[in-house]
Amino acid sequence: MLNHWNDGPAKKAIIAFVDAVATKGTPDYLEPEERIAVFDNDGTLWCEKPMYIQLDFIVRRLAEKAAADSSLADQQPYQAAVSGDLAWFGGAITKHYQGDDTDLKTLAGAVMALHATMSVQDHAALVSAFFADARHPTLDRPYLECTYAPMVELLRYLESNGFTCYIVSGGGRDFMRPVTSAIYGIPPERVVGSAQGLRFVGADGEGDLLIEPVLDIFDDGPEKPVRIWSRIGRRPVLAAGNSNGDDEMLQYTRGLRLLVNHDDAEREFAYTAGAERALEHAAAYGWTVISMRDDWAGVFGTGAGSGVVTEACD
Repeated sequence: MLNHWNDGPAKKAIIAFVDAVATKGTPDYLEPEERIAVFDNDGTLWCEKPMYIQLDFIVRRLAEKAAADSSLADQQPYQAAVSGDLAWFGGAITKHYQGDDTDLKTLAGAVMALHATMSVQDHAALVSAFFADARHPTLDRPYLECTYAPMVELLRYLESNGFTCYIVSGGGRDFMRPVTSAIYGIPPERVVGSAQGLRFVGADGEGDLLIEPVLDIFDDGPEKPVRIWSRIGRRPVLAAGNSNGDDEMLQYTRGLRLLVNHDDAEREFAYTAGAERALEHAAAYGWTVISMRDDWAGVFGTGAGSGVVTEACD
């Protein structure tokens, strides 16, 4: 049970909470349908540094578009994509979490146009092809094996105690869905994320959904609780996140709030940029902070592609 977790306050808090809500006769007992757990993805379930995995996918697609149209090469974000200036992309995200969306808007405009008029099936095929070959640039492992073993183990532990787990991420819904069943055991219908608009087209009794070059929803910050209610219809009793973008989701949760702290430079990365407010709230309101360095016996695992963690691998 939670073998990838060291004995400590985080593990004890998880076990105590689960025992309380899943044991009949206790004051905090909840029926299984009420045991809703929501998890952020980037930085909570899988690695997000030195850049988001989806960002790697986007950078490659932007570079391909610039290669096909040389007039784009001197414009951002195509210039950064072609030159491999990953710091520009990472900076845009960090600035967003610090309240400056200038670069993020430039990036978003280009991203919206990347897959315009493409069918959702063709987009899913591109994503699957990316995950079949792409590797993490510094950890030297396939992206499909960049999931956090303790968190995948936590998903299984919660499910074994009657919880239903959802992913609620600022990342792209249709980027995550092709792989979440394999790596997390979470089916696509339980993935809530940011998304572009879709348009139905049909002829001769057949139809398809095409991607529109507009943002439908940016599932981040205060939008997360709204999407949780609109998609799930229940208030979570457990939530896990790692950044300021998860702060409102954690506030909305009535139960155990978990905040992953990236403080393990040796086995993963050490950073707090973009998580300052969430960490302050964790200290102020008594949320459970998970130290990657102290609370996890291992960070990554093997067998992640099947959604099963079989051993620690650090």
